Amino acid sequence: MPGSLQGRYIRLELIRINDLPLPSERIPAGFYVSINVDSKRHWKSPVRVVSSDESEVLGDIVILSSREVPELSVEIRVSYELGRMLGNGEVVAKFETSWDELLDRGDEPFDISFPPVGDMHPSLTLKAAVLPSCDNQDRAPLDFIVECDIARETDAGHERFATYVTSKTVSHLNDAVQHFQLVLDQCPVGHPDRAGALTNLAWARLKGYIEKDLQNDLQDIDSITSSFREALALQPQGHPDHSLATYHLIKALTWRNSEASTTAYIYESAQLSCKLLPLCPEGTYLHSIVAGADGVDCVIRACIKHPVDASDEGIHLRRVVLELCPLGNNHLLALSKLIGALRSRFEQCGSINDLDESIQCGREAVSLCSEGHSHRASYLMILGYSLQSRFDHRGNPHDLDEVISLFEEALRLSPVGHESRCLSLGHLGLALYKRFGQCGDVNDIIGAISHQREALTLRPPGNPGRTFLLNNLAIALAARYAKLDVSEDLNEAIDLFRDSLQLRPHGHPLRHTVLLNLSSALCSRFEQTEKDEDVEEVIRLCQELLEDLPSLHPDRCSSYGMLAQAYWLCHTAQRKSADLSLAVENYRLASRHATQGFPRRILLALAWARSSELYQHESALEAYQTCLDLFDNHVMTRSSIISRREAATAFRNAQLLPVDAASCVIRRDNPRRAVELLEQGRGQQWSLASRLRTPLEDLMSASPELADKLSEISKRLSDAQGSTGNADRAAADRAATQYRRLQEQWGAVVSLGSCSRLRMKTCKRQRVYGPVIILIGSQYSRSAIIVMASGEPHHVPLPSVTLTDLKNLKDRFARAIRHASSMGPKVPRNDLIVLLRAVWDEIMLPIVNFLQHDLKLKCLSRIWLCPTGAFTSIPLHAAHPFRTKEDHSGKEACLEDLYICSYTPTLSALVRSRQMMKKHVPPSFVAIGQGQPSTGKSKELLAVDSEIELVRKLVPATANRPSISGDAATRAGALQALQENTWVHLACHGKQDHEQPYNSHFVMRDEAITLLDIMEKDIPHAEFAFLSACHTAVGDEKTPDEVIHLAAGLQFSGFKSVVGTLWEVDDAVAKHVVKAFYENMFEDLEDGGVMDCTKAAWALNRATHAVKMDVPLEQRMVFIHVALSRGPPMSTFLRLMFLRNPPVLSVRPILCYRDTRSSGVKVFGIFSMIEFIDGTTPRIPFLARARSSSTTPSAPPQGLLPHLQDRSLTHPLLVHLQGNTHRTTIIISPWCSYRDDHSGIVLWNCGIPVLAHSRLAKIT
Repeated sequence: MPGSLQGRYIRLELIRINDLPLPSERIPAGFYVSINVDSKRHWKSPVRVVSSDESEVLGDIVILSSREVPELSVEIRVSYELGRMLGNGEVVAKFETSWDELLDRGDEPFDISFPPVGDMHPSLTLKAAVLPSCDNQDRAPLDFIVECDIARETDAGHERFATYVTSKTVSHLNDAVQHFQLVLDQCPVGHPDRAGALTNLAWARLKGYIEKDLQNDLQDIDSITSSFREALALQPQGHPDHSLATYHLIKALTWRNSEASTTAYIYESAQLSCKLLPLCPEGTYLHSIVAGADGVDCVIRACIKHPVDASDEGIHLRRVVLELCPLGNNHLLALSKLIGALRSRFEQCGSINDLDESIQCGREAVSLCSEGHSHRASYLMILGYSLQSRFDHRGNPHDLDEVISLFEEALRLSPVGHESRCLSLGHLGLALYKRFGQCGDVNDIIGAISHQREALTLRPPGNPGRTFLLNNLAIALAARYAKLDVSEDLNEAIDLFRDSLQLRPHGHPLRHTVLLNLSSALCSRFEQTEKDEDVEEVIRLCQELLEDLPSLHPDRCSSYGMLAQAYWLCHTAQRKSADLSLAVENYRLASRHATQGFPRRILLALAWARSSELYQHESALEAYQTCLDLFDNHVMTRSSIISRREAATAFRNAQLLPVDAASCVIRRDNPRRAVELLEQGRGQQWSLASRLRTPLEDLMSASPELADKLSEISKRLSDAQGSTGNADRAAADRAATQYRRLQEQWGAVVSLGSCSRLRMKTCKRQRVYGPVIILIGSQYSRSAIIVMASGEPHHVPLPSVTLTDLKNLKDRFARAIRHASSMGPKVPRNDLIVLLRAVWDEIMLPIVNFLQHDLKLKCLSRIWLCPTGAFTSIPLHAAHPFRTKEDHSGKEACLEDLYICSYTPTLSALVRSRQMMKKHVPPSFVAIGQGQPSTGKSKELLAVDSEIELVRKLVPATANRPSISGDAATRAGALQALQENTWVHLACHGKQDHEQPYNSHFVMRDEAITLLDIMEKDIPHAEFAFLSACHTAVGDEKTPDEVIHLAAGLQFSGFKSVVGTLWEVDDAVAKHVVKAFYENMFEDLEDGGVMDCTKAAWALNRATHAVKMDVPLEQRMVFIHVALSRGPPMSTFLRLMFLRNPPVLSVRPILCYRDTRSSGVKVFGIFSMIEFIDGTTPRIPFLARARSSSTTPSAPPQGLLPHLQDRSLTHPLLVHLQGNTHRTTIIISPWCSYRDDHSGIVLWNCGIPVLAHSRLAKIT
């Protein structure tokens, strides 16, 4: 060394390494730079992670003594461990030079080149400088080179392996394996270096396996994989070498799968890849490998090539692979594979969740294939397949419309000569065939046949796709035969089915579809020709089907149904009871096959019910019950109010199902069961919506946690429940899926509650405060069921009226009303009189006779009319004999002379109204009038403003009584007024939308208030609404038993009592009815009294009688009352306390007084004393004083009954009745009415007599 450097210090700044070589072609964990001092010592830089750049940044500064380090010897080594290093790593570059040569480069950075390694030319960029002196603390620390058997063998193994990679000499590989095996032998279980030893040996063996330079069989690759799996287990997440260990295992699994494709191996590699990517930082060499062709891409390719597996594991694999795929072609391929797996599992198990997910993936795929994308047509069809399957499962017409739109676009993208044209034609034809089945448009079936014939020409004999086209053309021809009765179509269809079947031998996955279609065609031909061989072949084919299909396969349902039809046809032809029994059993199995969609099962259950009715089979009731249950579940799956109605109207001739079911059990002398079936099958739209507003007070007191959970889910369900169709089909799908899952959660919570004593109240457990008269208009019988407060329901046959009569009455009433509207007010309404007389004679007279003579119902008692089916369009309340009595003493009484009539859509609606009326709030009355809507919307109503002013004057001054009209009566203003007031009078145009009843509306100044707007409001304290507008209580012709109209919407939003209209109202004469109504409603109401909405029916009855001379008949009978009974029963959480010697009583709904020993009964006071749960005892002031001189109190004491009838008593009352020798204390519930049972005074709470307490004390 020159004297000038003797004893000097040299400062080296290591800047970067360029073109870091990797001669062994193995991914290193890191690298470091080593400057050798002698054979035992060296300076070692930190181990750094290899980056994906062409140069590795260092930034190390080294100060060395020229005396200790006479010349510079630099090595670059790669390490295969970031944690505890096994050996010293692999030398990938080495350079030696003198200090003089180094220092001649000057002060600027310069490169030192290493010998080339393959195509790589590595170099080290550094700066060198001489320091005159240096503190010991600044000098670079020197490390001892690791010297031990394990380290030496490991380093030797790395050197031999690198030589093998570059030279391809197998002996070097064998040497490397031998060295690594010796190391592993010295690292038993528990040794800290065992993971590294396992990895080195396994990698060398894997390389030899790949290059086929070592033993090449499955056992060897399995052994290699096991070694990597053990190494990974020793380096769990958080270990510095976890990422690299994961990569090694993925590499081995990928090669294992390439030798023999196995779901387990590819699944494990995909899962590990999904976990590995986030663990590899961007910019690292490991990330570039993992994310590249030899990493995740390799796994993705292997997964995509893997056959479709519909198992849970297989589908999870597809989801994992999709997560791995970046946007691009692989992503689309991964989407299509996942869609295929999901649809395959749906076809096997029938889970709608799989179908929804496949549609979501299909939409994503189509969105990634913009206009002009070469594969757009293919992904349009993939999405269409899934939507078509969902249509088959659920019957939603929106799905089918979208399918046709997708297939039409795919066909446009597939011109003549395009490879996809045949598929596009075939699938569009199939979709048009399905729409023909829905809508019956002949153009659809003609188009379907045309498309299928063209497609068939593109698949000549021998083409594997020909079988599908033969089948699809055949089903289209069979459908045209069913519509047009062209026998040539049916015979051609059968021949085509047989041709298709020959191309689908036993074992073909879709053979069953052709068997089903052929069976259906043969059944059709049997009905035409009655040749036994056709139906016998059907039975044989269906039995083959059931033997081949798995137990959960959805198409077993269709197989059962086809078999049932075949046995039914046999029975029809030969009248063998065994055939009928077999048909029924197969219908039963078909309708209960849970993996098939509701629409198909409903159709088969309907066929079962019709068949059983036709031959009076004992299973008819079971069939009806099954139909109703399936309808419930089907409608419940729809997330929007409108789509529920669409679901309810999708089945032809199913609208009479509830009344036919009721008729069935009535004919079996079971009216109670008939009521239950009617309640289940009618008013589903309101029932489904109402359950989200179920009062939870009782549940909250018993189980707050359960009530909170149910309340939360109910709110989320209400929010998720869309009111209109969403133009964005993807968004609509997501909303529907969310709704269905919330429905499942809601059902689970309700089930949890029902398993204990916390079950929600239903109409079965509530008393009905009747009589409620349910009129049943079935094709099999017409009758009425009278439901009283207690005891069994009563059946009243209506033999004089047929279903055709009812339909004719409906049409004749419509014509008569239209005719009457053009007549002068004094002209007799002869047409209406004839019709109302027919309603009286044929319908209401038998019912009235039963009420009067069998039930002893007193005159002017309340009754509730509950019409069903064809009865819903007939003004039953206006039934009138229009005759003179036989003794000429006067006119015969009409229905409204005898009883106070109200309507209720269902018993459940009556009960729900009562449940909602638990709390009273101070009344506030708003009058809303809009007689001048925006130009072009409706004609001007000249009498509206005067009607609003009249109403304001009639409403008691004690009530807050604002009014809005003119420009202020806007949609927003009116909705706010509805929300903020308990009593509402609405005078405006009302419009009934016959096509979509949920769009029925009130016309305001700017925009209309629709039925949907009203339903979205929740006004639990609302009480009364008078709808002085046209068509506010007119139901939907397509679903008459759903009672979808504006009055029902107000009831749903919270109004307990509503006066509505059946047809057009003349505003010029309506004010007469309005005036008389409110005069009766508020008659004798003293200041400080309580407005009572339960008087509305009585007030309307009195009003229509009062205006007979001023208002024509059709304008009197246009108003009807839809409401609850006199009020809700007392809460079971209240207890009564007597004034003297106060026992605590459990509240009962009805209270009775009976004292035949008293004489000179005297009511000297009515009080109220209630003890609430918190112990407070509010007292109600003195209300009445009355006296009666009767010895036996067979009439109510004078002064008592008016208070009970005219006041809305908000608390239980304590009543003292004193006679000459005894006094009696009774409790009177709120909302009582009176009747005489000839043995004393009976006070009724809503019509149910139950003795609660009677105390007699002898006067001394």
